[in-house]
Amino acid sequence: MWLQHALGAVHTASSRDSPAPNAGWDAQKSQDPSDFNNNGEWSFNSDGDEVSSPVKQLLEPMEAQGFLSLKQLGGKILKAAMAMTGPTPCSSMSNHTKERVTMTKVTLENFYSNLIAQHEEREMRQKKLEQMMEEEGLKDEEKRIRRSAHAQKETEFLRLKRTRLGLEDFESLKVIGRGAFGEVRLVQKKDTGHVYAMKILRKADMLEKEQVGHIRAERDILVEADSLWVVKMFYSFQDKLNLYLIMEFLPGGDMMTLLMKKDTLTEEETQFYIAETVLAIDSIHQLGFIHRDIKPDNLLLDSKGHVKLSDFGLCTGLKKAHRTEFYRNLNHSLPSDFTFQNMNSKRKAETWKRNRRQLAFSTVGTPDYIAPEVFMQTGYNKLCDWWSLGVIMYEMLIGYPPFCSETPQETYKKVMNWKETLTFPPEVPISDKAKDLILRFCCEWEHRIGASGVEEIKSNPFFEGVDWEHIRERPAAISIEIKSIDDTSNFDEFPESDILKPTVATSNHPETDYKNKDWVFINYTYKRFEGLTARGAIPSYMKGGK
Repeated sequence: MWLQHALGAVHTASSRDSPAPNAGWDAQKSQDPSDFNNNGEWSFNSDGDEVSSPVKQLLEPMEAQGFLSLKQLGGKILKAAMAMTGPTPCSSMSNHTKERVTMTKVTLENFYSNLIAQHEEREMRQKKLEQMMEEEGLKDEEKRIRRSAHAQKETEFLRLKRTRLGLEDFESLKVIGRGAFGEVRLVQKKDTGHVYAMKILRKADMLEKEQVGHIRAERDILVEADSLWVVKMFYSFQDKLNLYLIMEFLPGGDMMTLLMKKDTLTEEETQFYIAETVLAIDSIHQLGFIHRDIKPDNLLLDSKGHVKLSDFGLCTGLKKAHRTEFYRNLNHSLPSDFTFQNMNSKRKAETWKRNRRQLAFSTVGTPDYIAPEVFMQTGYNKLCDWWSLGVIMYEMLIGYPPFCSETPQETYKKVMNWKETLTFPPEVPISDKAKDLILRFCCEWEHRIGASGVEEIKSNPFFEGVDWEHIRERPAAISIEIKSIDDTSNFDEFPESDILKPTVATSNHPETDYKNKDWVFINYTYKRFEGLTARGAIPSYMKGGK
């Protein structure tokens, strides 16, 4: 009965322009997403996040007692929901009705998909616990104690998941990054004292610049990809103005900053960072994702100097593919002093580095690292990420990427004409092994190294001597000096901003233009098990003024 009632929303929305009796849900009773709880089926808070469901509250304890399997029940519900929310004839629908139908579809699919995912994650944690206890050879009594402690953690996790996380739970310490669509701040969680990187994205900008699909992809992939090679997200939430991603803070900075500090890297240093990035890229490929935006800005360094991938806004594979038109917006000129005519390699490198930071702030960014098949829009696969890695390797050894030009348009032309433009300056000597690997990365996709699997890359002569199984355990090629858990010395200085306050940007959007479209951010909230169960007092040295 409750499922029919909920799914009736779709029929009601599609029938609003020609009302039908017994539609299942009185359309007049539902004017915004927060009214989904009129008849007690489920509810959303003012930020568009699912808060609670009487059905969910009823089923979860029953599952915990072993009376039913949410995985089996949820699968049937999800199939029914998706079947009843399939394509709807829309020729006679108003725009308002179309939005209501789409909103209902998104809500149903997200809600029940998450219900199943939560159950599977809980089962996986239990299996990992049992496996770990077997490996440690624990006695029965020790196992019983471990299981009891784990069950208590799971109970706490369920309870804490229902609590609302917000900006007030974090103390902002410093701005450590800024881009075209938001900024990153170093923050401290007030109840645990743990330090995180908070990525803040303004909702109005996401809607206006059609970035909703990209930020949804990033959030979903960070939930899915639990790997040593990917920056870990602990929480995500939203308020009326912004979206927030709470991620692990990596104090080593990023590869772009490291390359800006150095003229070039040695081949030994390059071997280390390229090898780690190979493993990082392969880790997301194994999950079925294509990153599509591999560049030095998105290679972060942890406290020991090891690589982790970040920024998955252009990643594909988890949900509907994102448009490549995003890459083709090339009508953005660089500063007038950004010229490469008649320059030697040293001056090219200096000019590139001087303007590199501005490119990172641009809404367009730089096409230097994008594979030609992505530009062509004729189809591409995960091999496009290996092209990007080849460009980064060239930049590490030469001092600037191979296709850098005065304007993005010129860069685009050079990328598309790579057979003539991919050259090596004679004044910067590099080994034949390094040159060969770069050319194996940057070539036609069907001949590109990695086409037959990552082992083909690992066995390349350039990586001779690399211990692939233990590379994260060895010292990094360039040591990172970290003085404290909130050390930001490897980041640029940024002035404070008013991103957390309403601005002209949001006031320019009428209520119906962005606030009533808030439903597109439904189900953005996420809380990681490890994050919620890790508690502790704020260290005394962190209590002082910042």
